[in-house]
Amino acid sequence: MKKIWIGLILIMVGLLAGCAAKATEKPKTINIGIQQSLSPFWIAKDQGLFEEAFEKEGIKIKWTEFQSGPPQFEGLAANKLDFSQVGNTPVVAGQAAGVKFKEIALAGDGLKGNGILVQKGSKIKTIKDLKGKKIAVAKGSSGFGFLYKILEHASISPEDVEIIQLQPDEALPAFESGKVDAWSIWEPFLSLETLQNDAVILANGETINTVSPAFTLVRTGFSEAHPEYVEKFLKVYDKAVRYQIENEEEAIDIYAKLRGLDKKVIKNVLDNTKPLNEPIEQSIIEAQQETADVQYRLKAIDKKIDVSEVVDNQYIEKIVKEEK
Repeated sequence: MKKIWIGLILIMVGLLAGCAAKATEKPKTINIGIQQSLSPFWIAKDQGLFEEAFEKEGIKIKWTEFQSGPPQFEGLAANKLDFSQVGNTPVVAGQAAGVKFKEIALAGDGLKGNGILVQKGSKIKTIKDLKGKKIAVAKGSSGFGFLYKILEHASISPEDVEIIQLQPDEALPAFESGKVDAWSIWEPFLSLETLQNDAVILANGETINTVSPAFTLVRTGFSEAHPEYVEKFLKVYDKAVRYQIENEEEAIDIYAKLRGLDKKVIKNVLDNTKPLNEPIEQSIIEAQQETADVQYRLKAIDKKIDVSEVVDNQYIEKIVKEEK
């Protein structure tokens, strides 16, 4: 009997060791979600920075393009994405839905990155004029959260406007054809419409003194299994951020080539949105909590959340410390 128990114990030890080895096994591919906004992710992709860095580890890079943040959370939840970059509202919705992820760096403050567009000559002159109007927005996006903040600021109930849920590729023709009265959207669409079609920004973050930050995210399962690659990922991304800041003209050329946008539009976007790769400070956490609380009050999410629970600055703080 004693030999049987010893044998069972050895088998269990072997199984546990095998599971541990499998859990820490080097990933074959790192999956990155990339959005249509002008993030240094595009520069990194164009220059093959991640491919070069992880090729030495025998790891391939797979990029998947998205129109907005919410679909990226579907990818994170399904283990089809390891890293992504999204705005503040998708993060709130993802956390409320129980998706396992961490915010590992601040990617932008979003002060001018989101806004409400109206057509030139529109009778909508103030935020209060939105009452009773049709407003296009991508559900769950940063534009969605910004719209809710704008409505609350003007004491307008969401029921007092007609919210038309459209992804950017659907909202763009609807706005330009006048099928909707306003569009809650982010860059580069704000610059594209104002510079090329004389649209007007009715309000942005400066109007109501609010930020709509963007974050670099990692899937929790990935960070727990491969913390060393999370740090390496942020170091590579930092190169792309620095390249954009230090070589703006070259960065504009890259974006023009990849996104097919006029260089004047791109320059305007870059003037309005500074790329960041830094720790998430308390002021940003407080702004996120405000966004989450607004979303809960207006029943966009079904439970209260503590946004600080998804903040993980350990990797970016280590990088910042090494640079000093």
